[in-house]
Amino acid sequence: MAISALAAVDLGASSGRVMVARVGADRLDLTEVHRFPNRPVRTGGTLHWDVLGLYGGVLDGLRAAGREAGRVDGVGIDSWAVDHGLLDADGALLGNPVHYRDARHATAVPAVHAVVPPEELYRVSGLQHLPFNTVFQLAARRGTAQLAAARTALLVPDLLAHWLTGAVGAELTNASTTGLLDATTREWADEFIDRLGLDRGLFPPLRRPGDRLGELTDEVLAETGLTGPVPVTAVGSHDTASAVVGVPASSDRFAYVSCGTWSLVGVELDEPVLTEASRAAGFTNELGVDGTVRYLRNVMGLWLLQESQRTWTAHGLPADLPELLAAAARVPAFTAVVDPDDPRFLPPGDMPARIAAVCAETGQTPPQSQAETVRCILDSLALAYRRAVRRAAELSGRDVEVVHLVGGGARNALLCQLTADACRVPVLAGPVEAAALGNALVQARAAGTLDGGLPELRALLRATQEVATFTPSGSPAAWDAAEARLPT
Repeated sequence: MAISALAAVDLGASSGRVMVARVGADRLDLTEVHRFPNRPVRTGGTLHWDVLGLYGGVLDGLRAAGREAGRVDGVGIDSWAVDHGLLDADGALLGNPVHYRDARHATAVPAVHAVVPPEELYRVSGLQHLPFNTVFQLAARRGTAQLAAARTALLVPDLLAHWLTGAVGAELTNASTTGLLDATTREWADEFIDRLGLDRGLFPPLRRPGDRLGELTDEVLAETGLTGPVPVTAVGSHDTASAVVGVPASSDRFAYVSCGTWSLVGVELDEPVLTEASRAAGFTNELGVDGTVRYLRNVMGLWLLQESQRTWTAHGLPADLPELLAAAARVPAFTAVVDPDDPRFLPPGDMPARIAAVCAETGQTPPQSQAETVRCILDSLALAYRRAVRRAAELSGRDVEVVHLVGGGARNALLCQLTADACRVPVLAGPVEAAALGNALVQARAAGTLDGGLPELRALLRATQEVATFTPSGSPAAWDAAEARLPT
């Protein structure tokens, strides 16, 4: 039986890792071979990604993958969405990509909406309004020497794949997060691009998950010690697209929470939902693997907890996560709740202080301890998941019988239980490494190691991956009352 050893490069907002996946007809396992930090850098008043540092981490990870596996049969890359690098006519990078948390992007929102009203933008792109969507990022660069010199815009995973192979393209699932892709035709929205005064040439040919992008260049082979040829395959390069492939669902009547720095909460559909009610509710239609639509809502996610930990560490306070969670479990429920999507929580900074200020504003007693702050965050996230799951089901007409919670949040048993209690359906937690698993599954199918559609890929997940089940408990009325305390 053929077993493929595949390198799954999975880049998150705070760290990157390279995993070796060994995949066969009845085998799917992962070994983490390299992890590296992903630290934003502020210079000249602008928050950037250190994309060259990320690329160095990818090369180190591929070298480690070769040592672990002996031979690497393929590479796939997934990462966060919207951020991009600009290349000049010679293919040189015109500066580090700007971080989506940089405040400049929001300044372009009124100018974009003056040309393409938000209702029209949604009817075509299906994208939830977020002030850092690529369309706003590019509009904020208009009139700059950098954009004038740019000939190609590459989203982060496409940029790294370009450096590995020399190929230029835009993978579809990540392209669908730009606001410049037509969600129905699944092609670049050229009319929008023209009306916004952007150059169509910036946007490279689209690639579908499973397409072969190219092979590692001789330079990369020499740098990593790998033996060629090593194909690089387009996977669901938006990490959530890969994570949804990694959901071990047994039917289509499921919702998912891909829970990391951000939480992406939604259902999997065959067609986008482009109604005005959907736009008003803040839902997005991002494209998935095998022609699916990830109909979801972005929720701020574990960013609130991560930033709180960072703040406490900077002040010399204990911030061990298991201890914080154990203490939070002893705090009475709903001592205070906030809307995790309050824009005041988006930038880096003192998160506990901002949470306390919002609680005071809404007439609640602010958290008085680290444990109370953590409980406030987790209760608030569970409430946000509840709202998103129920609204997704209502707007799409898709019944939800179970919630699959995947990603790093699947390790947080308190959050998983609270989510089950809030949503009133079982929560199946895991796999933690859903994005890397989904990345590897698409690679393996493209290589011929596996066949079938998403049901067959997910059957392999169910046969090989551990999942924890959390059943609803407690009073539904208590969750209703807690939600009523939040501003509408």
